[in-house]
Amino acid sequence: MASSYILFAIFLWSSLGVVVRLSGVAVHTLIFYSIIVSLIVQGIMLLQSNYRKKIPPFKMLRYPLILGVLSLINTFTYFYAFKYTTIANAVLTHYTAPVIVAFLAPIFLNERITKKITIVIIIASAGLWIMLNGFSFSDSHTAGLIAGLISGLAYAVIIIFVRFYAKDFKPLVLSFFSNTMIAILLAPFIRDFPSHALWSFIVMGIVHSTIAPILYFKGLRSVTANRAAVLGYLEPVSAIIFSMLLLNELPGRNSFIGGAMIIFSGYLTLKNGEKV
Repeated sequence: MASSYILFAIFLWSSLGVVVRLSGVAVHTLIFYSIIVSLIVQGIMLLQSNYRKKIPPFKMLRYPLILGVLSLINTFTYFYAFKYTTIANAVLTHYTAPVIVAFLAPIFLNERITKKITIVIIIASAGLWIMLNGFSFSDSHTAGLIAGLISGLAYAVIIIFVRFYAKDFKPLVLSFFSNTMIAILLAPFIRDFPSHALWSFIVMGIVHSTIAPILYFKGLRSVTANRAAVLGYLEPVSAIIFSMLLLNELPGRNSFIGGAMIIFSGYLTLKNGEKV
C-alpha cells in the first residue's frame, strides 16, 4: 500500500510539465500562487481538531522549514527546466536522483543496497540514458538541462531528508509547514497577479502541492529511500505520454525502448517489494 501512495503521487507530478508550459507565467510566480492555494486548502484541513493535535512543538518545526528550502530549490530548477528545454529532457535529467540516492542512503540512512535494488537501478538508469539519446541537446537547451540536473540532486537530498524525518510528522503537517517556508521565501519577488493563469494556480495548488506531496510523504514513512527513488523512474514515462497527448512533443524510438526498461524496473521493484 505504501508503494501505491508513492506511485499515485508520481503519476500526479508527471503532469506538471504540461501545466507549467501552458500557464505562460514566470516560474517563481507560478510556484508562489500555487503554494498559496495549497496553504489555504491545507490550512482548512489543519483546523480540524484531530490534525491540530498532531502539530509538533515549535523547536521541531525547523525540519519541515528546512524541507521547504530544499523543495523550493528542487521545484524552481525543475520548472525552469520545463521552460527552457523539452519536457522529456527536463524529467530525464531530473531523474538522475535515484542513482544519487543509491549512494547516499547507505551513508545517511544505513539502508543496505541489495543485489536486487542494484540490478533495478542499473536497468532503470540504462533505460533513462537510452531515452536521453533520443533527444537533441542544442545550445538552446543547455540552461534547461543544467537546471534539470540541479533539480535531480535536490530531489535526491529531499528523499533522504524526508525518509529520515517523516516518521516524526503527519504528512499534512510536513507539507503545510514546508509550503509555508516556500511562500515566505518567494513573497519578496512577487509583483503582480496574472489572473489569466488562475486555473494553473488552482490545479497545481490542489493536485501537485497538496494531494501529491501528502501521498508521497505518507508512502516514505514505510518505503526505503532507494525503492522510492526507483519508483520515481516511472515519472519520465508518464510525463512523456502527457507531453505527447497535450503538447504534441513526439519522442523517438529510443524513448519507447528506454521507457519499457524503466517500466520493467518499476515492476521488479514492486514485485516482492519487502525484499528490495
